Amino acid sequence: MTAAARVTITHPDKILFPEDGITKSELAAYYDAVAGVMLPHLRRRPITMERFPAGIGAKGFLQKDVVRGFPEWLTRVEAPKKGGTVHYPLATDRRSLQWLANQNTVTLHVWASRAPRIDRPDICVFDLDPSRDEPEVLRESALALRDLLLEQGVTSWVKTSGSKGFHIVTRLAPGSTFAVSADFADSVAAVLVQRKPKQLTQAFSKADRGGRIFIDTGRNRQGATFAAAYTVRARQGAPVSAPCTWAEIEQGIVLPQTFTLRTMARRLAEVGDLWSGLVTRAKGTTR
Repeated sequence: MTAAARVTITHPDKILFPEDGITKSELAAYYDAVAGVMLPHLRRRPITMERFPAGIGAKGFLQKDVVRGFPEWLTRVEAPKKGGTVHYPLATDRRSLQWLANQNTVTLHVWASRAPRIDRPDICVFDLDPSRDEPEVLRESALALRDLLLEQGVTSWVKTSGSKGFHIVTRLAPGSTFAVSADFADSVAAVLVQRKPKQLTQAFSKADRGGRIFIDTGRNRQGATFAAAYTVRARQGAPVSAPCTWAEIEQGIVLPQTFTLRTMARRLAEVGDLWSGLVTRAKGTTR
């Protein structure tokens, strides 16, 4: 960052990940290091900040509305809510990411749409959320979802959630609505559950899942969010929600928490941004 764009990180030695010794300064340095690949995926997407002022060992909170205490250069987007509006922050450049990190924001959760057309999603998100640790079942389920989408002529991209599962994302045709995206996701999930009823479920209640993987399609409603590509998750080891390849999923060499804040530099040096094709507008559409 240039001197004019620099954001001072206050309390840089504050420990945010107590079991790993990761400080606020290290978190901010990570977001600065990945800014080049992360910003295209964040650009103009409303952000919900998952903040941990006392570190991840204490309870954090989600913040959507930024109405005070922000720099004049920070871009925000206004979104309606029941009885009022919400002013979401946007990450437009490196200093935006640094400001977010300085708020002790560990995880950036984003919409599936971009300002100013926040009512028009450009991606559709499937979140595979396991009930238990069964890597092989999770791997097979992710591949089954990929194959079902391919049957419909839809290309998909995959990333680790940095938590328990995988996120599979498709590009939507220009002008798609959240209703269209949600209907598409729900119908795909329903077919997949019919094919693999012992492994997968659409049951929202954990009590009704019976140990199966929940195909969460709720990310495709207006105002819903998902963990951004390259964001850090608030878990021991500081795992990252990182793009990976379908070949890596097939070979079983990538798990939901394989990549971390401290290993992403090497990962990016080796493979670059595996999701670059998602943000490069292709000729025609995938649907």
